[in-house]
Amino acid sequence: MKWLWRSLAVFVGLIFIYSGAIKILDPIGFAGDIDNYHLVPWSVSAPLSFYLPWLEVFCGLALAFRRLYTGALSILIALILTFIGATLAARFRGIDITCGCFGHASKNSSFTSHLALDLLLLAGTVFLWREHSRNFTSVRGVVPLPFAAETK
Repeated sequence: MKWLWRSLAVFVGLIFIYSGAIKILDPIGFAGDIDNYHLVPWSVSAPLSFYLPWLEVFCGLALAFRRLYTGALSILIALILTFIGATLAARFRGIDITCGCFGHASKNSSFTSHLALDLLLLAGTVFLWREHSRNFTSVRGVVPLPFAAETK
């Protein structure tokens, strides 16, 4: 069963690595995609377009290589929830946008497919979080802290 969770972590990590790498290649286009949501001004969209793709790549690498795993999962869950919230807000306001998830390769994706992909990624990261938390909790009670003093 452990191989299933590892495979899921690597798969989700690779999706975020790919997604971030595509956006790194065209930060101005990604800034336009962020600006199309009409949630933040251009002065915020432009810096975000340089920062967010690298964050996605580093979190994807952390998942794939299991380094800084809990932090990467926390950040990715927050990012996905933010993406879902921004997409729903734009949809409810009648703004027809393309998600920009995979750069300009996702220009032809529909709202439904974009939302379905985000929900699948959210489900995957939440499952990974729950499995990691469950394993960490069961191990934490067994392994003593190296600096803990023994009491009588």
